Amino acid sequence: MGPAPRQHFVPDLIAAVPGGITAAQLASIKKLSGVVAVLPVDGGKIKVNGKNADVLGVSPQAFRPWTPLSTAASTTVWSDLSQGELISTGAAAGKLHLTAGNSYPVSAAVLEQVPFGGATALSVNGADAVVNLTRSAQLGLAKNFAVLISATQGANLKTLAAQVESVVGKSGQVVNLVSYALQTAGTQPVETPAPAGVPANWLELFKQSAELCPGLSWTVLAAIAQIESGDGANDGPSSAGAEGPMQFLPSTWAIWGADGFGPAGAPDIENPLDAVPSAAHMLCADGAGSSATLAGAIFDYNHATWYVDEVLALAGEYAQNNP
Repeated sequence: MGPAPRQHFVPDLIAAVPGGITAAQLASIKKLSGVVAVLPVDGGKIKVNGKNADVLGVSPQAFRPWTPLSTAASTTVWSDLSQGELISTGAAAGKLHLTAGNSYPVSAAVLEQVPFGGATALSVNGADAVVNLTRSAQLGLAKNFAVLISATQGANLKTLAAQVESVVGKSGQVVNLVSYALQTAGTQPVETPAPAGVPANWLELFKQSAELCPGLSWTVLAAIAQIESGDGANDGPSSAGAEGPMQFLPSTWAIWGADGFGPAGAPDIENPLDAVPSAAHMLCADGAGSSATLAGAIFDYNHATWYVDEVLALAGEYAQNNP
């Protein structure tokens, strides 16, 4: 499948229409102020291994830049998807009782045995799994069932969602994926069972870790965790060797890895309770506590201008949706 794409899009909104997004509607959404990219996808609610699941049909090449960097960098995920295998989220794999390498009954317009490639982070909250467009057509998923929308930095998602609603009409549904992600972060425990005296969920972990760096907003840590790994949904290692929810290279972890809220002892690159506060310390040392040097600190975390723009844009959206 080649190397990971050099551009990246955060899916901020998803608009679904039971009868399918028309070409005219897609063109109108593209022209809305604040829209930077759109991606039409097939989809529907079907049965996988006898249980209900929301599945999207996607072009692997087109969908790859819309996933967390740890997923986008995985050649295995995209090879499996291209070959017609089902790829799910980690939560869905557990719910549907799926094991990589096995095939399972998938019931939509037809019943097929579909191989399961594995679980990863997808960044489209509410979607349990994806298949490629060939498999989607075979199963009879609704063509252009929905469109993913990525917004520009500073865009007001509430206003943009209302504009998209006016385009798709009353039969359509528009979901703010950023708000959905925040709700999930506020209810999803970092560890199960949660140890006493540590942040109870991902949102609290971001907030308490940010307190280690006066002036650093928790939204920056939250944005990095989402863009890198889908809040730990794909800890890697990446093709470059980055590991854990904050995707530290082992060489960088050797410098900045420290005990945070995790158990005493050697800091664990895979444990969010150590990894998130360690990221806060690293960012702070690079100037993340000041708005004047925040962009430079994010650039030091991942040397790409587009990465800085994506983190700042998503951080702003988190602030907007969690005042």
